[in-house]
Amino acid sequence: MVVGVQRRQVEQAERYDVFHTDCPAHDVVDHVTSKWGVWVLISLRSNDLRFHELRGSIQGISEKMLAQTLRGLVQDGLVWRQVEPTTPPQVTYGLTEFGRDVGEPLTDLLDRITRRRPPRDAE
Repeated sequence: MVVGVQRRQVEQAERYDVFHTDCPAHDVVDHVTSKWGVWVLISLRSNDLRFHELRGSIQGISEKMLAQTLRGLVQDGLVWRQVEPTTPPQVTYGLTEFGRDVGEPLTDLLDRITRRRPPRDAE
C-alpha cells in the first residue's frame, strides 16, 4: 500500500498545477481556450494557411487579434510559422505535432456540438 501512495505523490509532483498562475502550462491553457485560439487551431487542422487565408476562415477576427493569438500559439509550440522571403513577405502557419494533439479534442468537441444542435431552420 505504501508504494502506491508514494507513486501517486510522485506522479502528482511531476504534473503541472495549471490552477496556479505561475504554472508554465497555465498560459498554454489560456491561449488554447481563448476565444480565438480555439478557432485558429480548428482552422489549421487540415491545411497550412497563410495569414490572410486564416483570417478569412475565421469570421469576425481582426488582424490585430489574429496576430496576437498566433504569436501566443507559436510561443507555446502549438503552431509553426514560416516566412517566405518575398516582397511582401508571405507568412504561412500550420500545426505542430503538439498543436495537432491539442487540437484533436477541440475538433471532436466541435463535431459533437454540431451533430447535436438542431438545424438552423428548426430553431
